[in-house]
Amino acid sequence: VQLQASGGGLVQPGGSLRLSCAASGIIFSLNVMGWYRQVPGKQRELVATVTSRSITMYSDSVKGRFTVSRDNAKNLVYLQMNSLDPDDTAVYYCYTRDIYGMNYWGKGTLVTVSS
Repeated sequence: VQLQASGGGLVQPGGSLRLSCAASGIIFSLNVMGWYRQVPGKQRELVATVTSRSITMYSDSVKGRFTVSRDNAKNLVYLQMNSLDPDDTAVYYCYTRDIYGMNYWGKGTLVTVSS
């Protein structure tokens, strides 16, 4: 399983970024896809997930600001992040869970929100 995230970077407070994740080695259309994030010294936390039927779930901290979506034809999952806040600064990890309940994470991409 390979999950390659991209799109991180430096953005000012109130700005937007879109993360992308290219997945391989999985039956993409059947898997739950999503994003976690982690701040150094803290536990990794769930940000958002999207099921094979495109049912989405968000953490309370990002609800209304972030949107997760998927493209099953291209094996891609996205995280559109709007109204970014310095508290959103973290390493963001692409995530998948297969039909057997196995969880996988890719290497992260750093998002820094700062003026």
